[in-house]
Amino acid sequence: MDNELEKIKNQARQATLELCEIAKLKSGDIMVVGCSSSEVSGGVIGKNSSLETAQAVFDGIYPVLEERGIFLAAQCCEHLNRAIIVEKDAVPFCEPVNVVPQPKAGGSFGTTAYRTFKNPVALEEIKADAGLDIGGTLIGMHLKKVAVPVRLTLDHIGSAILLAARTRPKFIGGCRAVYDENNL
Repeated sequence: MDNELEKIKNQARQATLELCEIAKLKSGDIMVVGCSSSEVSGGVIGKNSSLETAQAVFDGIYPVLEERGIFLAAQCCEHLNRAIIVEKDAVPFCEPVNVVPQPKAGGSFGTTAYRTFKNPVALEEIKADAGLDIGGTLIGMHLKKVAVPVRLTLDHIGSAILLAARTRPKFIGGCRAVYDENNL
């Protein structure tokens, strides 16, 4: 792996470690990741898809999640309506859709996840516990309500802007309600 790809891998790993900690993710939780390999490489989203770049990002993220029992939900690109690729074990009662992502129709990151997972399924949507948006991929539609922005020490992976979010339960009950501090 060349120096730039190694740097990208390390940045992805650092961002994932931080988000796991801040979001208090636990075994069985789901983290959605949208990744434009084009943006990471310094290009324009959807124009310069790179399996090598996607693999570097994936290699930074996936082992961190796997060792914690957290599932990775890889968001595909706009050409597949931002479908999700995830391990079947994460969503045992899901209603899968029939599509196999490709670098130019699904994106390199979704393709990498599909090729790596033991038993991948494609879904139209998911409600993840936290997420990383690498390069403006718009992961918000795949997060549980309520999404809370998270500021990480990194704001880029490669050349791509990095945004992160965690989720929390909705507050209900008004001014007399008492809330569980562990869910804030």
